[in-house]
Amino acid sequence: MRDREQADAPEPFEVAVIGAGPRGVGVLERLAANLGETLGEDGTREPRRGIRVHLVDPHPPGGGRIWRYRQSPLLRMNSMPEDVTMYTDETVVMDGPVRPGPSLHEWAAAARADPRHFGVPGELDAELAALGADGFPTRRLQSAYLDWVYRRVADTLPSGMEVRIHTTRAVDIVDRADGTQLVVLDHGAAVVADAVLLTIGHIDAEPGAEFGEVAGFARRHGLIHHPPGYTADVDYSDVPGGEPAIVRGLGLAFVDLMLLLTEGRGGRFTEQPCGGLRYLPSGREPLLYVGSGRGVPYHAKTGYRFPGEPPELPRFFRGETVDELVRSGVPLDFHRDLWPHIAKELAWGHYAELFGAHPDRVRLPFESFARAFAETEWDTPRMRALVERAVPAESDRLDLRSLDRPLAGLRFSGIEELGKHVRDYIESDLSRRADPHFSADLGMFAALLSVMGTLLPLVSTGAVDGRSMLTDVDRWWFGFFSYIASGPPPRRLAELLALQEAGIVTFLGADTRVDLVEESGTFRAGSDSVPDTVDAATLIEARLPEPSLRRSVDPLLRHLLAGGGLTEETLRYNGSGSTVPSGRIRTRVADGRVVRPDGQVHPRRFALGPHTTARSPGAFTRPRTNAASFRHNDRVAREILALLLEEP
Repeated sequence: MRDREQADAPEPFEVAVIGAGPRGVGVLERLAANLGETLGEDGTREPRRGIRVHLVDPHPPGGGRIWRYRQSPLLRMNSMPEDVTMYTDETVVMDGPVRPGPSLHEWAAAARADPRHFGVPGELDAELAALGADGFPTRRLQSAYLDWVYRRVADTLPSGMEVRIHTTRAVDIVDRADGTQLVVLDHGAAVVADAVLLTIGHIDAEPGAEFGEVAGFARRHGLIHHPPGYTADVDYSDVPGGEPAIVRGLGLAFVDLMLLLTEGRGGRFTEQPCGGLRYLPSGREPLLYVGSGRGVPYHAKTGYRFPGEPPELPRFFRGETVDELVRSGVPLDFHRDLWPHIAKELAWGHYAELFGAHPDRVRLPFESFARAFAETEWDTPRMRALVERAVPAESDRLDLRSLDRPLAGLRFSGIEELGKHVRDYIESDLSRRADPHFSADLGMFAALLSVMGTLLPLVSTGAVDGRSMLTDVDRWWFGFFSYIASGPPPRRLAELLALQEAGIVTFLGADTRVDLVEESGTFRAGSDSVPDTVDAATLIEARLPEPSLRRSVDPLLRHLLAGGGLTEETLRYNGSGSTVPSGRIRTRVADGRVVRPDGQVHPRRFALGPHTTARSPGAFTRPRTNAASFRHNDRVAREILALLLEEP
């Protein structure tokens, strides 16, 4: 009788999730949580159809491509275990149910008792045993956590829900006459889906016009050029050892590159008796000449927590502030309209922590300072006078301009003098990040996180002028945020100093430029910081490519764009009426639905991720932060389930 009932049962509601990394698995968890609540835990309210979720990804579910286990053991996260979670908590403002689970730190603590039960490979046992809440795990250990999260979700699906894995790529999605979508896979098979969700993460793109010229020059002269790309996926074996290589970029991509081309080629870091590290070369390392816009690396992660209660944030850049700006009806300019409020919020986080944790280093009562600070506009003589009167030590004052561009206006006699200055800068950064004496830095960091929480909903509304959105928000602000908040573990900067001491790394300075010298057939690098230049036969762009649907190398995105299955977000330059593409997938932020070229939303196609209209920094979620990614995951999961539950 049961077999007949199963045979007569209608086909399940099919959902295809393209991308089985953390975002795809996060939505799977939200589908399961919301379905279980909607139907009742006893399963008495079953829909007419069950639900089958297809996870499509050439990499294993959980880690996906970026966090796959098969990558260099040298590569680490830039987050501490206690700052990473895949689970919602009571701070998340959403309609769906909270389903708590362990953070990476909590999972690792539990896994130490029985690593195999938690899916931890034996080669990670030593790392697992030594990992503390304030350590920086390898990406492989994070992959094991993400794999466990996926298996836990898959093993606890509500009745009527199942998951199927397709370890392959989706190459096209075709709308069918009956409203379903045909997801074409690269091995010739296909999935017929009632709803499709794209969680593809970063958009890999072919080099733009500026890099096309460089590539042509490199081909003509037999040079080596690596355009922007995800470092772990690039083959750098053609970069010769012992020869100069120019590197543009000093962010996280550079940190990965630095390790792969040094320790990854047989060199070793050793602890010095007096502190610090020494690098022992293998002889196979290239000589890295490194520069960037700022000319300095990202700030190291802070190695301590607030000595007391953290400041209450946000205070000045809140939803009410944003609503008032939007109500003006005037297209917003980031630096004119938003930055004064944002900068004041960052300064408030800094000074509130300074006054609270270090009252011996201020001259005014906190209440007096707070009242005057609130009444004073940012970046005015009155504000500067207030800070000078209240905070006697210049090192305790927040200077956002020098923080952003520490080499601006400085000119050095040569690369050697510049190197000494940058070395002092990095050593000072490492010292500050390890010393609670400078906990005001942590106050500013906390304010930066609160600003992002307020800013993200705003920039997705179209209220910011397109020019300002592209240049000030997408490029400058997200870069500034990463520079301050998403830096490497402190050890990575200690390793950078050791590499400089060993003569493997040389700093080029700020606003680094690279010229193509036809006479010599070489790349020539210089900067605004020094008169010196360096010639090399290798140029490496140590950064991710800017998003571009039109230049995407993903066959799925190319086919969808060409066939009108999605469209690229365009930003309107309100001053002139012209538009410019942002490179991102255009979505309706309210529910994640993909927008078609005619401006209509696709009723059954969704997209989530950093390169959609609903922008995000692409970092892992910190516990108890009401993360936008969790809110978006829940919203889209409920929209998908509504399609199932509203069926007759």
